[in-house]
Amino acid sequence: MSKLIVTPESAAGPDGSVLSITPESAGWTYVGFEVLKLQKGQVVERQTEDKEVCLVLLSGLANVKAAGKEWSEIGRRMSVFEKIPPYSVYVPNGQSYGIEALTDLELAVCSAPGHGNHEARLIAPEQVGTEVRGSGNIERLVQNILPEQEPADSLLVVEVFTPSGHWSSYPPHKHDRDNLPEESFLEETYYFKVDPGQGYAIQRVYTDERDLDETLVVKNGEAVLVPRGYHPVAAPPGYEVYYLNVMAGPRRIWKFHNDPDHQWILNSTAK
Repeated sequence: MSKLIVTPESAAGPDGSVLSITPESAGWTYVGFEVLKLQKGQVVERQTEDKEVCLVLLSGLANVKAAGKEWSEIGRRMSVFEKIPPYSVYVPNGQSYGIEALTDLELAVCSAPGHGNHEARLIAPEQVGTEVRGSGNIERLVQNILPEQEPADSLLVVEVFTPSGHWSSYPPHKHDRDNLPEESFLEETYYFKVDPGQGYAIQRVYTDERDLDETLVVKNGEAVLVPRGYHPVAAPPGYEVYYLNVMAGPRRIWKFHNDPDHQWILNSTAK
C-alpha cells in the first residue's frame, strides 16, 4: 500500500482513536489529524499543548467544553451525507478540552501550531460558508468550516462533497511553494467517507517532475497525505465521496497553482 494512505485501526483505542496522523508520522511540520469514534456516554479529556485544535463533529451529538467554556447538546447530522454543515469547536494552544458523547459520535481532531492569539469558540452550522464550486462533472459542494477569513493561527479546515461520477480538487492544483502572492506552501490531509460504504475514491498525487506520481484507491474511512504536488479526486459512478481537508503551513493563506496542462478546462467551462 502507498505510504500516502493512512488506514484506520480495526478497533478504537481507549480514548476512541481509530486514525491518527502526527507531523512525526507524516514526515512533515504542521498538520495533525485524528479521528475518534466514541460510544454513547463516553468521555474524553485532553490538552492542546502547543497546538491549536478544531474539533469537527462528523456525526452524532455531544457536550463539549474547552478553555473554561461549555457547549451543550451540539451536533445535528447523523451522517456526513446529510450534507448539512457540522458543528465544530475551535480550541487554542495551551488549553484543555473535553467531549462527552450523547450518541455514538465520530469526531475529527484537526491540529496545527498555535500561538495563543484566539479564544475558544463554537463554530455553528450557520457560520459555515457553503458554495457550489465548478460546473458539469467537476461540480461539487464545499463547506468552509475554518477558512482563512475566520480567526485561527495556522489551521484551514473545509469539507467537500463530490457527486457520483464527478471530479473535485480539479483541475489539478498544488500549493507546495512558499511563493506568495502566486502560491502558498500548505501541507494537507484528506479524510474520506464513501456512500455506499463498500465503494472507493480515486486520488492522484503528482509533481511536475513526476518524482512523486501515485494513483491511489482510497476506501471509506481512510486518509491521504498530500505533502506536495497536484492532488485531484474522482468519485466513481454509483458512489458519492466526502472528504475533510486540513491544511496548514508557514503562512495561513490558500493560494494554489493549477497544472498548466489542464488549465484550459477552466477556461472552457467559463464560456
